[in-house]
Amino acid sequence: MDIRRHRSVWLASATAAALAAGGLGLALTTTAAHAAPAATAVSPFAVSGGATVPFTEYEAEAAATNGSQIGPDYTQSTVASEASGRRAVTLGGQGKYVEFTLTKPANAVDVAVNLPRGASGTVSVYVNGTKIAGRLAVTSQYSYVDTGWIAGAKTHHFFDDSRLLLGQNVAAGGKVKLQLDAGDTGSATVDVADFEQVAGAATQPANSVSVVTEGADPGGSGDSTQAFRQAISDAKAQGKEVWIPQGDFKVTSQIPADGVTLRGAGNWYSVVHSSHFIDQGSAGGNTKLYDFAVFGDVSVRNDNSPDNFVTGSLGPNSVVSGMWVQREKVGLWLTGNNDNLVVQDSRIIGTTADGLNLDGSAHNVTVKNNFLRNQGDDSLAMWSLGSPDTGNSFTGNTIVQPNLANGIAIYGGSDNTASNNVIADTNALGSGIAISNQAFLQPFNPLSGTVTVAGNTLIRTGALNPNWGHPMGALRVDSYDYAISNDIRISNTSFVDSPYSDFEFVSGGGHGYTVSGVTVSGATATGTGTVVVQAETPGSASFSNVTATGTGATGVYNCSYPANLPAFTINKGSGNSGWDGTWGDCGSWPQPGSGPGSTAGTTDGGTNGGTGGTTPPASGNLALNRPVSDTGHADVYTAGNAVDGNASSYWESTNNAFPQSITVDLGSAQTVGRLVLKLPPASAWATRTETLSVLGSTDNNTWTTLKSSAGYTLNPATGNTATVTLNPTSTRYLRLTVTGNTGWPAAQLSELEAYTS
Repeated sequence: MDIRRHRSVWLASATAAALAAGGLGLALTTTAAHAAPAATAVSPFAVSGGATVPFTEYEAEAAATNGSQIGPDYTQSTVASEASGRRAVTLGGQGKYVEFTLTKPANAVDVAVNLPRGASGTVSVYVNGTKIAGRLAVTSQYSYVDTGWIAGAKTHHFFDDSRLLLGQNVAAGGKVKLQLDAGDTGSATVDVADFEQVAGAATQPANSVSVVTEGADPGGSGDSTQAFRQAISDAKAQGKEVWIPQGDFKVTSQIPADGVTLRGAGNWYSVVHSSHFIDQGSAGGNTKLYDFAVFGDVSVRNDNSPDNFVTGSLGPNSVVSGMWVQREKVGLWLTGNNDNLVVQDSRIIGTTADGLNLDGSAHNVTVKNNFLRNQGDDSLAMWSLGSPDTGNSFTGNTIVQPNLANGIAIYGGSDNTASNNVIADTNALGSGIAISNQAFLQPFNPLSGTVTVAGNTLIRTGALNPNWGHPMGALRVDSYDYAISNDIRISNTSFVDSPYSDFEFVSGGGHGYTVSGVTVSGATATGTGTVVVQAETPGSASFSNVTATGTGATGVYNCSYPANLPAFTINKGSGNSGWDGTWGDCGSWPQPGSGPGSTAGTTDGGTNGGTGGTTPPASGNLALNRPVSDTGHADVYTAGNAVDGNASSYWESTNNAFPQSITVDLGSAQTVGRLVLKLPPASAWATRTETLSVLGSTDNNTWTTLKSSAGYTLNPATGNTATVTLNPTSTRYLRLTVTGNTGWPAAQLSELEAYTS
């Protein structure tokens, strides 16, 4: 296998997280949008909807501190960009503190904290000025996740949660201080503190079998796996529940939980330490999991290992309730029969991939009133692989900081719903909500029936996609691998401070498949960074009662890709306001806060398909960030990568299908006398010769040969570059046609640079 081909790695894996790369799209156009949008600090708990949680959340930057605030920052792979509100407080040495004044009583706290890579230690805790015996144990062990096989990924997953029972009740108005003292860690960045009044531990119910009676060690030293298995066996035989009392229990391999109730004394008291707790290919059902915590020990993302709380099937009519799941790869990766499953009132925190994924054949599953934070992929996903997910709902959940994909993603399936959720602070490669026909693997079941997206609030969602070189919207409808024509009903959506756009309609695979059947009724957008509607593929949607205030650029960006396709049709009904303008230049991207876009470049309403007449630089690389197209590409290795100024990204054409071409629009006629071709400089790219010709055109219709076909050798020992010298010629469009490559059965370029001389 070619070790440069990251997609071979993750597509080859049939395990959960390899498929959960939702939103790992491609480069549709090439002009980058890099300006940092403004950030505000609207809390996901200060709006209607979402989960009813047992804690009160306090932002560190709003507390008393002598530390240093970081952010706001939306830059991928920075600590602040993964913080709630894109802000946090760094405590940079002894004596540095952050002090919270409580508005409600509490006796426990859970803190999201980041440490420098490789560091571990403690943070001291003071209540009303008095240092308590307990300290927060903090570590970077579960942070700094690298997933190099995922295109566009950078180091991410910076925060980890640490929790502590305070040993006393702190009244409203009381003060809790986190401070670095002698013996504590040298530095820590605090994002949020969730203070909670935790009820006492529950007592063993009647008609239950205790795992301790069967030999489990509540001190956490011994391996309790066999005791759990024996308790389950005895409980089934006697028609009883399994009781997990207060304690820490080490479980080193999966347990057979089918058809039994496991109940704990509360998720602050009954703690199971397991990175592979339940794994069942099939189950009879009526599995019930109540009121305990499962903490994994997953510090990397291994897509060939089921390092999950639940893998597979719990069986029909099962319930997961009152759980606390943390430090797993995935919370619940569900396959097989899970009909009528309810997942509710739980916390899923700090997974290196998805929070929960319905991986095909899920029917009438309800996921409601859960809190999810710091997922390394989609927080909640439905993925219709094998057979469709039908009639499922994600309702009333609060999701904060998925740091490598979407808050909620619906990939295919029929008659599914996402309603009354609150989603905040998505990072790279994701939207707040994605409704998508991205298949990932086959057999995939595209969207059908009615998709209902109602009453959701999206706060600072959407992100700059490094693979595309431009943004992803807060709510994305994506005909990635198949056209969308079913009934998609989007209603009563609130967008708060979207860093870029609110609604996006796109064909993320670069094919230009249509999006139709979409009805948008009722939406408010405040503080949007660029545009309310970002349309990049043909199709249509109807809008009524959509109002916008404080939009950063203009109302609509409407430029289909590929460039020869018609624009998206926006059918406006009654009650719309605040988003009338249209960005007029398909050769550039509106920047956050850039003001009216209708005066930029051409004024054809954005229907020129990417051939806008902006003037390119008078000198330097004439092809940099210019509109570009190709005759075909492999997965995410699109033409945009060849003009993005990044030699480490690359275009790769459709394999085994020579000849293949890449075409760049220079914006207007320019004199071109020299081309520089590049491949990634890494030594893994063995020397190769690509055979190609160069053509030019002034109208993208009639072409002239500027350089006849010849072989150009690219050698990493000399920088992996090759120069093509031309007779200086005036041309607007440049085309390279590749007929051979000795290193791979496809055209490959990381940069196509054009110069006057």
